[in-house]
Amino acid sequence: MIAAGEVVQRPASVVKELMENAVDAGATDIKVSVTDAGRTLIQVIDNGSGMNPDDAVLCFERHATSKLESAEDLHHILTFGFRGEALASIAAVADVTLRTRTPEEESGVEVQMSASENKGTKEVSCPIGTNIAVRNLFFNIPARRKFLKSDNVELRHIVEEFQRVALTRPDIGFTLTHNGKDIHVVKPAKSFKFRIQDLLGPAVVGDIVDIEADTTIASLRGYAGRPESAKKTLGNQFFFVNGRYFRSPYLHKAVMKAYENLIPEGTTPSYFLYIDVDPASIDVNIHPTKAEIKFEEDQLLFQTVFAAVKEAMGRSSIAGNIDFDNPEAREMPVIGTSFREYTPSSTPTVGLDPDYDPFSEMPGQAGHDGYGFGQAGGPVAPGFTEGPYSSHVEKSQNYGALFENRTLPTQQILVVQGKYILMQSATGLMVVHVRRARERLFFDRFLKALTAEAHVSQQALFPVTVTVGVEGRLTIDAHSETLKKLGFDIAPFGPDTVVVNGVPEGYSAEPGKAEEMIGNLLLILSDDSASLPGVMEQAMAGKFAILGASGGDKLTSPLEAQRLVDAILQSDNPEYTPSGKRIISIVPVEELEKKFL
Repeated sequence: MIAAGEVVQRPASVVKELMENAVDAGATDIKVSVTDAGRTLIQVIDNGSGMNPDDAVLCFERHATSKLESAEDLHHILTFGFRGEALASIAAVADVTLRTRTPEEESGVEVQMSASENKGTKEVSCPIGTNIAVRNLFFNIPARRKFLKSDNVELRHIVEEFQRVALTRPDIGFTLTHNGKDIHVVKPAKSFKFRIQDLLGPAVVGDIVDIEADTTIASLRGYAGRPESAKKTLGNQFFFVNGRYFRSPYLHKAVMKAYENLIPEGTTPSYFLYIDVDPASIDVNIHPTKAEIKFEEDQLLFQTVFAAVKEAMGRSSIAGNIDFDNPEAREMPVIGTSFREYTPSSTPTVGLDPDYDPFSEMPGQAGHDGYGFGQAGGPVAPGFTEGPYSSHVEKSQNYGALFENRTLPTQQILVVQGKYILMQSATGLMVVHVRRARERLFFDRFLKALTAEAHVSQQALFPVTVTVGVEGRLTIDAHSETLKKLGFDIAPFGPDTVVVNGVPEGYSAEPGKAEEMIGNLLLILSDDSASLPGVMEQAMAGKFAILGASGGDKLTSPLEAQRLVDAILQSDNPEYTPSGKRIISIVPVEELEKKFL
């Protein structure tokens, strides 16, 4: 009646289906073990209800399911799986070994499948529950196996599916192991918030507020991140309906609308929204992987989500409060009772010399040099007296010679608000865009680093520890060689943390900016799009150049401006950025004269 089948796209698809079957079986402990990111082995063990020998053989047939008894059940689906296609699709592209036992049986049954063919069924001794092992995925479809991504990318997708299932059932314990190493070990939690903390870390939980709303069409519970915690990276955005994860760009717009004028443009907040509706009012079968859901009252649900998130943001303490009860609060300086003991007994007086005339001697005359400093032996500026060190300076030597001899630039340079550099050219006024000039220099340097083995990294004075989550840690590991070539010295520190030891020249490794830099790096590295050799390096260098140019310190010194101009003029293409935006503009004298007509 549905005429639809499951699609096994990658190892993560197998993990998702097997975990959902384990939850539907009533398991309280589910263990997932993968080898080589699922290419070699995917094993899921649960302590659920298990299957009898007849069902163990029948479950690998097309459209065979024990979760539906009649056609009417299609309109009241509360389980994860229901189409009976998952195990059949998996057995068609892999070697599958199933061991299962029900509480009523004294022994279990083992079924071996390979390319949809039953290789044998026998009675075995096994614990209550189900143990299913999937080996050699896509062994009979080499084209699909060839197009799998690297192990780190495939493992990241497995972690995503694992988290989506684990977030729906805090009452179940989950374990994820890769190549014998634990990635996630979460025990049954008291609430969804504790499960979020176990999976994503305490930093995420510390920045979310509760959401609660009840209407005639839906019941909404969950959490949303504070506006100040919004990030540029897309992550930690979850919708669940009746315990099932789903994607919804439509409802995502409702959340973003609630954050309107609260977060910077281009950032996304975290949210975990659990929606309970009447199963008859939704259709969960509109997507091959059941990742999207159709709602009957989608407009009303949009308004419900928008109002609930908006109300939660208004109810939470978005702005910082003054703690009047805390005498150590920075906003409340407290003067102690002994403060008067340290106050001076008399008020200082200011002495003035009414006869002093700074213009009595013009520059170049006796007693002054060209910069307005007095000479040794000449008149002494008011407030200064000739001390014992004045005799060490020759009478003809300027006071300026005592300090570093800093030569002024030969060409006059003006820095406007740290954004533009103005200097004279042969035909008029040359204007240099600071950020775009830096972007061009970063691009040239990074492109050279990506196509060669040389790299330069400036070590941080103090290493900075940044929590990036399991997925972020896997992303950085997958691109460790690229980051090393560019000059990033980032070392792993635990399953979800990295340490920033060094950054390329021009980047900042300060604690506050390091976290922002890592977030932007993850946003760049998360792009899985592939390209032709040569084009890929240019695209990567361009993204890192924009990141470096936007995160640099503000230009204030004319000497720094002179160095930047000298460097950009030596570039192969000093006039345009990698994206084709103009860096240098010449304003002719004629155009300047028109301003004063």
